[in-house]
Parts: sequence; C-alpha cells; structure tokens
Amino acid sequence: MKRKIVFPVLATLLVFAFASVTVSCERRPTLRIYVWTHYLPESITRQFEQEFDVRVTMDYYASNEEMFARLIAGGIDRGRTGFDIAFPSGDFLTIMERQGWLEPVDRNLITNFANIDPVILAKSADPHMEFSVPYFYGAAGILVNTAMVPDFEKCWSIFAREDLRGRMVMLDDKREVIGGALSYLGFSVNSRDPNEIAAARDHIINYWRPNLIRFDSETFGRDFASGEVWVVHGFPEVVFAETYGNAQLMQDTVLFIPQGAPAYIGSMVILRGSRNVELAHKFMNFIHRPAIYAEFADTFSFPASANVPARALTTTTPIFTVEQLYYTELVHEAGPAFGLFEDAWFNAIRVE
Repeated sequence: MKRKIVFPVLATLLVFAFASVTVSCERRPTLRIYVWTHYLPESITRQFEQEFDVRVTMDYYASNEEMFARLIAGGIDRGRTGFDIAFPSGDFLTIMERQGWLEPVDRNLITNFANIDPVILAKSADPHMEFSVPYFYGAAGILVNTAMVPDFEKCWSIFAREDLRGRMVMLDDKREVIGGALSYLGFSVNSRDPNEIAAARDHIINYWRPNLIRFDSETFGRDFASGEVWVVHGFPEVVFAETYGNAQLMQDTVLFIPQGAPAYIGSMVILRGSRNVELAHKFMNFIHRPAIYAEFADTFSFPASANVPARALTTTTPIFTVEQLYYTELVHEAGPAFGLFEDAWFNAIRVE
C-alpha cells in the first residue's frame, strides 16, 4: 500500500515540478548586437530590455574589417549570422548592401524618423534609409598628452616629429591612415588616382611610420591612459573611456580633428538571417528617441550629431562639435581603387 500511495504522489509532484521548470525557463526574445567598442552604452540596452521585456547581448569589434571578416566566417553570405544588428561605417555599408547581407528597413516602423538630422541623412551612403538608420556622424581624431608634449601643431605633421619617436600610435585602418596622408598632401581622402595614393603611401613610410610604436586599433586607449603613448590617432571616445577617472590626464589631453580628415557616418543595419527583424526595428527606433539619443551622446561626451531634438537635452560638453565635422570629408567605398588602397596599406605597414 505504501508503494501505491507514494508513487502517485511523487508522479504528481514531478508533474508540477516539470511544469514549474518549464515556466521559469521560458526564454525572452534575444536581440544580438555586434557593435564597435565604446559605442553603445549598456545603460541604454538595459532600458530597452526592461521596456520591451527582452534580452540584449552585445559583442564588440575594433574595425570594420574585423566585423566584415567575422560575418563572412559566420556564413552571412548563406544567411547565417550570430547577430541581428551591426554598426558599419558608410564605405562598408555600401559593400554589405551590395553583397545582399542586409535586411530592408521598414520605414513605417521607424516612427522617430523625423528626429534624424536631414543633413546627415543626405550625406549617408543610404539617404533613403532602405537598408540602414544613421546612428552617429563622427571622426577619428588626434589626442595629445600636453603634459608630455606641451608644444605642437594641430596637424597630421605631428607624426613626422622624430623627438616623439616611440611615443605615438596610429590606427590600424587603411582608409583612416592613408586618408589622413592624402588629406595632408592636399588630395581627397577618396582619391582613386594611383599617383596620389602612392604619394600617400610613401609619406607614411618615410615620415610617419619610423616614429610610431605601431598601427593599432585595439589597445591605443589603454596605452594612452597608461602613459606609454603620448600622441594617438584614434577614436576619442575610446581614449576618454580609458582615461576616465584620471582627472589630471583628462585635463592634460587635447583632441583635435585635422581639417579634411576622414569622417564617417555609423549606421545601424539588420543583418541577413536575423531571427528578430521586428525587434531590431524597435531597437533602432528606440535609439532615436531624443532622451535616449541624448543619453548616448552624454555617455561619451559626443555631440548629438544624428538626432536634432536630442541636442537640446544633452548635458555634457562634447569632446568635439558638429561644426568641426563640417571640415572633414566622409569616406566612401573605394570602388575600383580598392586594390590600390590594399597594396598601399600592405607596403605602408610592412616591417622590413
């Protein structure tokens, strides 16, 4: 009798236990984001999670090339990707759209479209928002530790200074560095002229590279914060994120963006094979709420470059202004000059 009583009771308890586990393990929809380091505040993704009862995961990259290579390795050309949203710059946005890697944007789901600066949208590689939503208009800059380098010219020529040899780093990014050399020599950062690109390559090899520790897109912020590097060509938000808390170094740091420097419009895109297309639209729309965009800008001391109403809501002094960006040049896809840039960069960074 005991066995006949115990087993029905246990069976009943097990049914309830399994039911309880099933309920507690129900998974919320997950939005998977692939984004630049120091580019999307976690405070914003947490708000999105709470409001929409979803989960957000983020993975990070340091360059467009790194992002591109990982998506290829993941099989995006076959509609297989581990991510829903990525943040390419304009030249890579064009390539990804042409490769068929992007889901179309449903403008009806972007109800905050009117907040996007029409000037920025017009400059975008996708001005009609067919496959992307603008996120940020920005530029890499040159940051100088003035405690160690009190006198300098706000120009690319700083990298030719032999007295700073072994204390300087430039981005490991061919379009940024070759673009800087092209601009310094008086050419367009988007030049397709073989002679101009060769001149930029030679300038890097002869005048800049000998004074650099390395070309680096991953640790330049930490190296500047540690004092190993005194002059860095890089994304200012990365440097300031690493130096945050060091009041003296932040006070000693000067940022400048050379006239004619390469600039970018970072955009949000939905990747082919996304399992959460509607949720991805909700996230892109969420970003362009003025209060949310202002929070993004304030987190990195950015100007609210892509969202007009947010400019009245920001509370920090930006590390550069929208007006400074007017004197830069947007980087476009290299097109038929792609091979020229590839060869020039290979030779510019080659250690002999």
